[in-house]
Amino acid sequence: MEPVDAIPYLLDREPAPGRLELVQRFVNTVDHEHGREVLWSPARLRDLLVELGLLDRGVRVGPGDLRRALEVREALRELALANNGGAHARRAAATLERTSADVGLVVRFDGGASTLEPARRGVRGALAELVGIVHTAIADGTWPRLKACRRDVCGWLFYDRSRNSSARWCQMAVCGNRTKTRAYRARRSS
Repeated sequence: MEPVDAIPYLLDREPAPGRLELVQRFVNTVDHEHGREVLWSPARLRDLLVELGLLDRGVRVGPGDLRRALEVREALRELALANNGGAHARRAAATLERTSADVGLVVRFDGGASTLEPARRGVRGALAELVGIVHTAIADGTWPRLKACRRDVCGWLFYDRSRNSSARWCQMAVCGNRTKTRAYRARRSS
């Protein structure tokens, strides 16, 4: 993977609503198709979590934190792929359950609303906070619309704003077209 500082977001797609955008931005830190990775070092992980407002700048981040973050990132992607017709992600769910249990998510009440937040801070707390955001999105009904692109080399997270929640690809003009073209060629050759 080529280390990069940022991967541009899809310009024609509005991001996920509210704090669910943090999950989307976290997961979209790798471009599998072109071999580009934003989280290529513990320092880059720290910078991203600080940018997302999930971590204080002075927190030390080590190689183990990076490994854990990459595992959580891919588990979140698998769960989002399940929102788009993929298989139920039991292993991914177990990873996220361990992540939340590791620091203990607690319910916080503020002004008539509630959120799940980590009992402890640090990188583990930041990752658990992302899991808490997913839990809240499941409860409020926004989670099923955060999907991973179904194109096998993509997996980019996008928020499906279609009326009937039927979007399959991050971009119809790119991933949708390539998938349909490949299927067409396969049918013609058989």
